[in-house]
Amino acid sequence: MMRKNYYRKLAFMGMLLIVLFAFQKYTSREKEDFPKLKFITASTVPLNLDDFNPNDLDAKQWRNLGFSEKQVSTILNYKKIVGGQFSSKEQLKKCYAISAEKFNELESFILLPENGKSKRFEKFGNTEKKEINVSKKFNPDGLSASEWIAMGFSEKQAEAILKYRNYLGGSFVSKEKFRECFIISSENYSKLEPYLLLPAKTPDNFRNSGGQYAIKSSIQYHPFDPNTLDLNGWKALGFSEKQASTIVNYRDRNLRGSFKSLEDIKKCFVISQEKFQELSPYIKLSAIANTVQKQETDFSKMDLNTITFKQLLEFGLDEKSAGSIIGFRRKLGGFVNKQQIMDTYNIDKEMVQKLISTCQLDTSNVAKYTLTDAPEEWLKNHPYFKYSADKIVFYRTSNFTDAKIWKMLKLKPEYEARMKLYIK
Repeated sequence: MMRKNYYRKLAFMGMLLIVLFAFQKYTSREKEDFPKLKFITASTVPLNLDDFNPNDLDAKQWRNLGFSEKQVSTILNYKKIVGGQFSSKEQLKKCYAISAEKFNELESFILLPENGKSKRFEKFGNTEKKEINVSKKFNPDGLSASEWIAMGFSEKQAEAILKYRNYLGGSFVSKEKFRECFIISSENYSKLEPYLLLPAKTPDNFRNSGGQYAIKSSIQYHPFDPNTLDLNGWKALGFSEKQASTIVNYRDRNLRGSFKSLEDIKKCFVISQEKFQELSPYIKLSAIANTVQKQETDFSKMDLNTITFKQLLEFGLDEKSAGSIIGFRRKLGGFVNKQQIMDTYNIDKEMVQKLISTCQLDTSNVAKYTLTDAPEEWLKNHPYFKYSADKIVFYRTSNFTDAKIWKMLKLKPEYEARMKLYIK
């Protein structure tokens, strides 16, 4: 009888433990069942975007890049959290308010190192162990890429130095500004500094204007119509050649030939708030009707790999859709099938479906390679290959075949399938 009671108690304890375990499992699962997070995505970047340093942008300039008020607030707060300065593209990419798609659109224009600590950046940047030789005084404003290379910098470093100089408006201005070029190490700057034909200090009247630097001059403002102003006209108002070109392109391409209001001018990201306030009393907008004659295009004979931005507008697409299609096509090197066009971000799918049903698609000029012979630059810039590019380059150094490399990449089937669209 005692043995029977003992087994009953044991069975009861076992059942109790099972019930407790099941209850714990159920409640913990409920706690972990969070609603799906929806990340904020940004709108399309203007087609004529210029190089910029994200550390120089204020709230308005971030909004002009296509971000909402909430996204801009998040980005600026994130900047404070990381110490008040973005140190690399990789760090900026981690800001959750900037979607992967938006970052990819901006990346080539961002004047920051890829990753200050990565081996890849060491090759590109200022830790490359190469002797810098200089024997006479020189003005860095006049040096070409080949002259920087002859001095001891790598080809990529020379390109970055020129890009930084262009960002400053075509001149380093002072030794202080030259020293800020992230591609030149402190050690190399110490070697170069005695030979630099530049003022030691940056002039007091040197200011930042919309991501491009300019020196204030005594500009004589007069009433002007921004819809009739050419490149030289904008330069006469104090803009650099690059800024003037951006304004003209923004007006002619994005706004279809004319500013309709002062707000349109204000939205151009190379025109700072300060500069706009200086100009606004002199702006005389004319009521120019849109008299651009429409082209008569036979879209049934049009190739989707050569169709232009204007022709897409003529077909009936809005600027956002047309810009997205042209931008994505350029990154891919050409479309291989029509579904890729439908998968493009920020498009009017109904109009695009009508477009691809009407137009032809010629893929004969789309570049295709094998994994073993694809150029490294092509792999790293192509949207489908860029995240696997380093692995591919590494694996093929061991003379692996394409089949072996595919096996070692261990990609999801859908990723492998879209990559193979561009493989011979």
